[in-house]
Amino acid sequence: MGRLAAATAGAVLALSLLGPALTAHATPVEQAPPAVEAAATVDRAVELTDQRTALFVFSPAMGKVVQVQILHPVGKAPRPTLYLLDGVSAGSESDYTESTWTQKTDAVEFFADKDVNVVLPVGGTAGFYTDWERADPVLGENRWETFLTRELPPIVDARFHGDGTNAIAGLSMGAQGALTLITRNPDLYRGVAALSGCMDTGRFESQAAVRGTVASKGGDADNMWGPPGSPDWAGHDPLLLAEQLRGKDIFVSAGNGLAGPYELGAPDVLEKVVVGGPLEAASRWCTELFDNRLRQLDIPATVLLRPYGTHSWPYWQDDLREAWPTLARALEI
Repeated sequence: MGRLAAATAGAVLALSLLGPALTAHATPVEQAPPAVEAAATVDRAVELTDQRTALFVFSPAMGKVVQVQILHPVGKAPRPTLYLLDGVSAGSESDYTESTWTQKTDAVEFFADKDVNVVLPVGGTAGFYTDWERADPVLGENRWETFLTRELPPIVDARFHGDGTNAIAGLSMGAQGALTLITRNPDLYRGVAALSGCMDTGRFESQAAVRGTVASKGGDADNMWGPPGSPDWAGHDPLLLAEQLRGKDIFVSAGNGLAGPYELGAPDVLEKVVVGGPLEAASRWCTELFDNRLRQLDIPATVLLRPYGTHSWPYWQDDLREAWPTLARALEI
């Protein structure tokens, strides 16, 4: 995340710290993704290693080729699939650019001995992994929900021996995206992990955070879910749709914005504390609100609230390990 983009998003996210307590929500408006008129097709596949493939898929919904990188076991035995979503920058869509997960963490090594496909979408900067109402002049055509839930899974299962058992996880923007996708598509995923996210779109503060995040990359959130009060905001609110999580395996985590072990001696300590601190403090507030909502509904979840930590990759690497038992249970590994 760039300094300016992070600072902009951090400023609006921090507003949530001053927001009111969670109030009752109206019944959500159902906003299922549109039917796909044509099946996605593989443009090309490049075997980067025997356990990592760059797959270039033409998406009819977005009208372009989208890269996903897939970490996968050797062999043809059936296995489940984890979809792992990125943050606001979400990588470039150019050839062989990686997900930030593989650039900033040891995800490749971590999953090397696990019997699971890990799908890492590349691209979608500030797109929230959702279907936008209209193309954005800067961010282009975003139909990520249709791509990830309808176009891509049949290809992954066919080419990488997926057994139809899926879970989804993400950090920051990807955390909100993961929870939005599982609550809108509960039949597709059995579990979710959301790291340092903001899990609602109903409060003024949360909408400001989403708008600020999109604007930090030059986009206009009116093109995503419409102006304030539009039904698509309610239709993509994990708090409103939280009942859809009943029976799922759930993991959520956040720090509290204070300096921790990964700030000590770090060359970018100032940025971590000044930018990442407020971002993570806001994520903590959102995570606690979401935890309260699940408790109200008597939906069990594993909740990790660290007594330190900024909005930065070393903590997400740790949290992925903490989340793995929950995800592995969902994937029946």
